[in-house]
Amino acid sequence: MLARRRAFRLDAERIALRLPLHSDFGAWRTLRDDSRAFLTPWEPVWSPDHLSRKSFTNRVYWAARSARAGTAYPLFLVHRDGTLLGAITLDNIRRGPAQSGTIGYWIGQEHARHGYMREAIGALVHHAFTALDLSRIEAACLPENAASRGVLERSGFKYEGVAQSYLQIDGRWRNHVLYANLRSDRRGKTEVR
Repeated sequence: MLARRRAFRLDAERIALRLPLHSDFGAWRTLRDDSRAFLTPWEPVWSPDHLSRKSFTNRVYWAARSARAGTAYPLFLVHRDGTLLGAITLDNIRRGPAQSGTIGYWIGQEHARHGYMREAIGALVHHAFTALDLSRIEAACLPENAASRGVLERSGFKYEGVAQSYLQIDGRWRNHVLYANLRSDRRGKTEVR
C-alpha cells in the first residue's frame, strides 16, 4: 500500500503557505482581477489567457512538479480563515557550490500593508535556510517600489546593487534593485582571520 504524501505547508502567525490547488481557481482569479491595476505596474505583461482556468491549471501542475523536484516552491499565502491573500515563490534553486534561490511575490491590493508578506517571507526564508540548506536567498524589485523594498529590508534582506535591464515589466525592460539574505550574514563585519 502506498502512503499518501503529505501536502507541503508552512505555517506563520496569521497565515499558511501552501501549494495552489485546483479548487483555488475562483479565489485566485477574483483576487488577481480585482488587483489588476495594483499589480500590473510591477509585473510582466499578463498573457491574454492569464486569468483562464487552463492557465491556472498549468500553474497548479507546475507548482506540484517543481516542489516534488525541489527546484521551486510556488506557494499561496492563505489567511487562517481561508482567504487567499497572494503568493510567494522560491524559484531558481541552485545546488552545489551556490546553494541559493530567488524569491518573488505578490499580494492582493486589499491585503497589502497588513504585514502578511513579511510573515510569508520570514517563514519561507527560514525553511530555505534550515530545511533546504540554502545559503543565500535573492530578491529583486523596481527601484521605485518602496513597499517591496521596505518589506525586504524589514525581512533581513540587504541591498546589493542595481541590475540593468533585469526583467521586462509592464512591457519594457526595467532596471531592478537587488537584495539578498544570507544564512550566515557577515556583511559589514571587519574581523579578518
